[in-house]
Amino acid sequence: MRKFWNSIKSYVYIVVLVLIIRTWFITPAIVNGDSMLSTLSDKDIVLVNKIYMSVYEPSRFDIVVINNKHDNDKIIKRVIGMPNEKIEYKNNKLYVNGKQLNLNIDFGKTKDFIAETGEGEYFVLGDNREVSKDSRMLGNFTKDDFVGRVTLRFYPFNKIGVVR
Repeated sequence: MRKFWNSIKSYVYIVVLVLIIRTWFITPAIVNGDSMLSTLSDKDIVLVNKIYMSVYEPSRFDIVVINNKHDNDKIIKRVIGMPNEKIEYKNNKLYVNGKQLNLNIDFGKTKDFIAETGEGEYFVLGDNREVSKDSRMLGNFTKDDFVGRVTLRFYPFNKIGVVR
């Protein structure tokens, strides 16, 4: 028995270490659909930093993985509205609390809307607004709904890099 344990213990340690890392620190995720185009494409594989959400508060424009309880799945979206804010899209421009925000991303045409967040709530949108199912339909999310922050794309190999 001791001989058997000695032959497999390295593999057991590796499996335990991988499970710990995936459970509490980082995990890969596969982008499903076109709602984050052109930032992320369908079938891209990204690295999700889970520890980020336990140490920091989400920031505006972070790309996050969210537990979508409405459809019992996970979605990847961009944080647009922070707690206690009024978010408005008017004439394809983003306003938060009445001030226009300039983004260096072309989101295409976005229909006008007005939304508000309450205490501890976040408003998220997909970058490809015309096809994205996001807070406009699903409502606001809380930090507890966030799995982690997308930090790195590592597939396809020709697009490896930090995600912003």
